[in-house]
Amino acid sequence: MSVRTLVKSIQDIMRQDVGVDGDAQRISQLCWMFFLKIIDDQDSELELMQEGYASPIPPRFQWRNWAADPEGITGDELLDFVNDELFPALKDLQTAQPGGRVRVVRSVFEDAYNYMKSGQLMRQVINKINGVDFNNLKERQHFGDIYEQVLNDLQSAGNAGEYYTPRAVTAFMTDRLDPKPGEVLFDPACGTGGFLTCSIKHMRQRYVKTPDDENLLQASLRAVEKKQLPHMLCVTNMLLHGIEDPSFVRHNNTLARPYISYTQSDRVDIVLTNPPFGGREEDGIESNFPQHFQTRETADLFLALIIRLLKNGGRAAVVLPDGTLFGEGVKTRLKEHLLTECNLHTIVRLPNSVFKPYASIGTNLLFFEKGTPTKDVWYYEHRVPDGQKAYSMTRPVRVEHFQECVDWWENREESESAWKVSIDDIKSRNYNLDIKNPHTVEEDHGDPLELLAKLNESEAKVADLRNQLKAILEEALLR
Repeated sequence: MSVRTLVKSIQDIMRQDVGVDGDAQRISQLCWMFFLKIIDDQDSELELMQEGYASPIPPRFQWRNWAADPEGITGDELLDFVNDELFPALKDLQTAQPGGRVRVVRSVFEDAYNYMKSGQLMRQVINKINGVDFNNLKERQHFGDIYEQVLNDLQSAGNAGEYYTPRAVTAFMTDRLDPKPGEVLFDPACGTGGFLTCSIKHMRQRYVKTPDDENLLQASLRAVEKKQLPHMLCVTNMLLHGIEDPSFVRHNNTLARPYISYTQSDRVDIVLTNPPFGGREEDGIESNFPQHFQTRETADLFLALIIRLLKNGGRAAVVLPDGTLFGEGVKTRLKEHLLTECNLHTIVRLPNSVFKPYASIGTNLLFFEKGTPTKDVWYYEHRVPDGQKAYSMTRPVRVEHFQECVDWWENREESESAWKVSIDDIKSRNYNLDIKNPHTVEEDHGDPLELLAKLNESEAKVADLRNQLKAILEEALLR
């Protein structure tokens, strides 16, 4: 059975369980079960490779000891074990034990739930999961591709879509920043880990040649995710991508820490992120920021923090909505700060449909480097391919759709899609960065006064015709 067929068969079993309601719960249920199988397979390998290695999970709760036997516990006995023993034990793991993997297991389970109500159906799911060997590189890579599809399914799972950035977008942004092993890379709102996985793949393909290179790569990743489901999905994603200790993915709110407490030791080389936008932070979070940056708009707070977190010479690629570009007040002060502290060298403007169906607002990719002020900003308008009105679930944005922008990137010239704006022009606009493509010819709808006059004339003719028709009908009734 192929991995894709296996995952589909597991989802079909879960649909029969009355306790699992909807895609988000089904994915959450799948995730903690796959997590335990993946980490147990990794433990088995590490026990052979590292003398004295000990699993972070107590023996009684290791997958091999309660789930691996297809004839093992089932029904109410299995449900009681999972609900009354397994979950309480893993939620209460003592993080004082050496190794970050203990913290990983505890953080994954601290807010996780078992939604399944049927022990028989759970045993069927467990037996299916046992069909994947995560120590088999080909199977793991294939499952990683399927896992990407599972994450993609989140787009249609209610608000869970906010955790997913189209992989074509993450791949393009990562490629343009070109991270290298040893550079500290941070995603302060990592969701399911799309930017992290793209960065890992990018570095392994281009730069990782030795075990030391791989160690540098793994030691230089940083991430934070506020919500439980995407945090669990991200940690599992890291394990699938061969990250031995994904404890760098912290379950926390990056914005909850006071802005001023981020010091030189917290600085990073690269920030790659799609911070939540359109949302508002809870009361009190804004007070962690200087007064002139205080707002409850999440994306604005993240932008302020990203500028602070970058080292001099550090670089960032950030997804931000149109509202950040044209907004005033705090947004104006933030943009002035950005353009003073950083070189905002490129803004790629995306069509509204890139993030459908979760969101259909205009978004932009901002690329900047800290340490020198902005002199000019290049804009590039990414357009939907010819023959397609918009991106959609069935025809999403793909990596090759960004190739024209990649070709333009190193040899920039003005074109129908690209234009340059000086810092003086931006200042004269009071830091409004919402600058439309000057090469786009607006359709001429005519002079408004002339159009109004024609409308009035047409309405008068309609009224005259109505009166004529009324007279004809009245005359006919009198005969």
